Amino acid sequence: MYAVLIDAPKADAARATAFWSAALGVTAEPFAPEPQFTTLHEALPGLVTAVQAVDDAPRIHLDFETDDVEAETARLLALGAEQIAQWQECRVLRVPGGHVMCVLPLETDPETFRAQANVWP
Repeated sequence: MYAVLIDAPKADAARATAFWSAALGVTAEPFAPEPQFTTLHEALPGLVTAVQAVDDAPRIHLDFETDDVEAETARLLALGAEQIAQWQECRVLRVPGGHVMCVLPLETDPETFRAQANVWP
């Protein structure tokens, strides 16, 4: 797993960011390459944690990082997930139970990824 995202409707994203930053005792910083994301630094050590402004309902979702988006998506579909959208190279899945998750290409440096990644047979 790579990240935990707190999705908030665009109109509420600034207030949600201020709340989560204060509640978790961490700093919040906009992520310049993708302005809909605001990073909550070190909220969950070892994971990226951010508030994402969305055109959808509030929720929390997980991001899985992979060096093979197609293969990881296929693996998760075989486990019962359903692809519901695609955003850039990311696949958006609804998993059994109704939760949403994303499968995204490498964001961390390759050496760190190799050292920490789960490898599936």
